[in-house]
Amino acid sequence: MIPDFIIKKKVLEYLEEDLYYGDITYVEEKRVRAKIVSKDTGVIAGVRVAKIAFESFGVNVFESIRDGTRIKNGDTIMEIEGNSRDIIMLERTILNILMRMSGIATVTSEMVEKARSVNPRVRIAATRKTTPGFRIFEKMAVEIGGGDPHRFGLGDCVMIKDNHIAVAGDLVKAIRLAKLVSFTKKIEVEVKSIDEALIAAREGVDIIMLDNFKPREVEETINLLERENLRDKVLVEVSGGITPKNVKEYAKTGVDIISSGYITHSAKALDLSLIVS
Repeated sequence: MIPDFIIKKKVLEYLEEDLYYGDITYVEEKRVRAKIVSKDTGVIAGVRVAKIAFESFGVNVFESIRDGTRIKNGDTIMEIEGNSRDIIMLERTILNILMRMSGIATVTSEMVEKARSVNPRVRIAATRKTTPGFRIFEKMAVEIGGGDPHRFGLGDCVMIKDNHIAVAGDLVKAIRLAKLVSFTKKIEVEVKSIDEALIAAREGVDIIMLDNFKPREVEETINLLERENLRDKVLVEVSGGITPKNVKEYAKTGVDIISSGYITHSAKALDLSLIVS
């Protein structure tokens, strides 16, 4: 779990962007109550972040639903009380975080549900196709939606992609160089063909990512690994162009992991509002 102080630090950075010249609109300072309400349907995410942000400015959070709760139009997400100026100052930044995180959690939950209806053990994972400066919240939203965050950064595991192979000269050399990095880190290799998948498995990598494979090609790759008695020694991940529309077809192939940039770069934000009463 990401510590509260890191969340607070990130929120303060976002507020600094919004308040570079201060809030020049006059707001009478008085004690007010307000609530955040949904104008949409989906999975709420970011409630913990909003609570930390409000409480950092002395705004009391009286009632709030839990992250991961399914919401509908008209539902109250949280009720707050505090200084009117502080609440209005925080309003847009906190809503932006909640709306964006909830959109990601919603589409992640949809993909998890569809994929696991045909492959109960498959994991839906995020990618590093995230918004600079907002990654921790996007990854948190994926987890709230039932997905796996995958790598938070380049130091989480060794990931060999096409450009790494191009620089090394060939796939085998790239893998063998990667094994020199650290004995504590897993090695994942992105492959472009069934032959490359077999080479990677024989070289003893931990995860093979089948990049832009069609479902039929994924099945052929898994069948080949089984015939070579390598399937149980490696995790098989598929990635590239996977959306809620085709995720079930990929899940049916029996892969272990489906990673999708769609859940972070194309998720539609949920519509939420803050209303002062």
